Amino acid sequence: MTPYGAQQIQVLEGLEAVRRRPGMYIGSTDEHGLHHLVWEVVDNSVDEAMNGFCTQIEVRIHPDGSLSVDDDGRGIPVDVHPRTGRPAVETVLTTLHAGGKFGENGGYKVSGGLHGVGVSVVNALSEWLEVQVRLNGQVYRQRYQRGKPTTELEVIGPTDRTGTLVRFKPDSEVFETTAFDYDTILQRLRNLAFLNAGLELRLIDERSGRSDTLRYDGGIVEFVRYLNRNKEPLHPTVIYARRELNGTQIEIALQYNTGYLETVIPFANNIHTTEGGTHLAGFRAALTRTLNDAARKLGMLKDGQDNLTGDDVREGLTAVVSVKLQEPQFEGQTKTKLGNSEVKGWVDSVAGEAIALFLEEHPQEARRILDKCITAARAREAARKARELTRRKSALESGGLPGKLADCIITDPEQCELFLVEGDSAGGTAKQGRDRRFQAIMPLRGKILNVEKAGMEKILANLEIRAMITALGTGVGEEFDISKSRYGRIILMTDADVDGAHIRTLLLTFFYRYAREFIEQGRVYIALPPLYRVRKGKQERYCYSDAELERVLKEMGSSGVEIQRYKGLGEMNAEQLWETTMNPETRTILQVTMEDAVAADEIFTILMGEQVEPRRQFIQRHAREVRNLDV
Repeated sequence: MTPYGAQQIQVLEGLEAVRRRPGMYIGSTDEHGLHHLVWEVVDNSVDEAMNGFCTQIEVRIHPDGSLSVDDDGRGIPVDVHPRTGRPAVETVLTTLHAGGKFGENGGYKVSGGLHGVGVSVVNALSEWLEVQVRLNGQVYRQRYQRGKPTTELEVIGPTDRTGTLVRFKPDSEVFETTAFDYDTILQRLRNLAFLNAGLELRLIDERSGRSDTLRYDGGIVEFVRYLNRNKEPLHPTVIYARRELNGTQIEIALQYNTGYLETVIPFANNIHTTEGGTHLAGFRAALTRTLNDAARKLGMLKDGQDNLTGDDVREGLTAVVSVKLQEPQFEGQTKTKLGNSEVKGWVDSVAGEAIALFLEEHPQEARRILDKCITAARAREAARKARELTRRKSALESGGLPGKLADCIITDPEQCELFLVEGDSAGGTAKQGRDRRFQAIMPLRGKILNVEKAGMEKILANLEIRAMITALGTGVGEEFDISKSRYGRIILMTDADVDGAHIRTLLLTFFYRYAREFIEQGRVYIALPPLYRVRKGKQERYCYSDAELERVLKEMGSSGVEIQRYKGLGEMNAEQLWETTMNPETRTILQVTMEDAVAADEIFTILMGEQVEPRRQFIQRHAREVRNLDV
């Protein structure tokens, strides 16, 4: 029997706990966790800017795999900390929950990093880290290795500037990848530049020579215009409000476009609260109430007519809601939802007054907005009737499921997966090759409707989409409920050609716009069928790219080799399709993630929206990156 006593109780000293369980602090050790290190350091500099002490921040990616963040803020204090007996900068970098952002006597009025674990976690998970502080006319420097100081804090020269430079190299013993992605960092810095009017952020990549300077004096008004730049605005003026209530700064900007989709992005202390919270609830309440009041006042809604719903007034809406408060209450370290109850009323008040004033001062634009909302209400009622056809009946009423769906035997959704397959031919092969215990197959005929250009009424009139919604079981729109999903995984299986890529994009557009929780919860995957089968004697190999084909041919030798190029899924027999694309033991599937909602919204708008020119420019810009397409 294994002994269990005091000797078995482990005590992790200092930052050892972070290195032992990094996922608890940064979420993961993949590329998302890697970039979380960047956000922690950058957010400290932005906190200086939010409190009026910083105007410039430079982020630099170095060829040796390290990254530095340099600001012109006050500089981390270097005097001896009374509790630790060590310099304050060393205390901050080596102690969890040590920072200047706690309580009334903290060094920050407003801050995004409230848990005090940020920069110390970066230090713990870095192969090495160097900090330079410009303060008191001197430049101070200290180096660390895997969280532990390797030098004392030393003065290395004079300066007439203030600020902090942190340079770190992620530890390859911790992270699956240590290569920083320029575009990922650029997107985050762009958001921060919009949210902090007048702050200049520079990103420099010494590996490629690429650089960008971001500064938006118009703040979130420019943010909304940026989000709408590939759409057709319904009115030229961006509705804007900014006010401070009880120490909380509230900023709201909104503009309608002629499309059907809602893009409302909430932030709290510069943090994108992806799950919303009280600030978003307050904004939505004000918008619905104020537009209903205006519609009644203008006689556009008569007595006896139902009020416009939240969905009606948010169709085609682009908005940014930003609050900066002293004591935000976030749900967990990931900070995806704001919980301060008092913020809802404050945002409701500020948004309601600003929207009402705009509608009163711009009567023509007001009627244009209200016309769109009322049209959306009519379409919603028509869609409600169409939606009745998509509702899944009880498990005993299997006749409610689409006839083309070959369902699986197991009823536990977490064990089941649904393949959405391009074409009846490939669908028939997949039905023969699947494991019917847990794999369901739904063939899709042709290209589904582009939902980016259609309203809900038209979407629900599309037979393929309607069948897909019924099979999923979740409903759609305001009735969507992920807990009713009949499948734990949705796998998109299309041909490895241009048409297949187009169909896959159409499906992803549907999921992103109308069933986003599937993507947010990591339930959507892309199947990767092989491009080639290579046979030589009794040897048989499948290749998924031209590069892999070249490697295989070198290994096997080119003489006597038979190469089959698969132009479509239907060219494989059931056994081959199972072995290469459907068997969980041997297949390769890609999980679809949504790292940044702003970037995702932009890409779907460009690729699937009404505007042709942005799409042409995008294709030209990325044409060289396209590989393995049989054009």
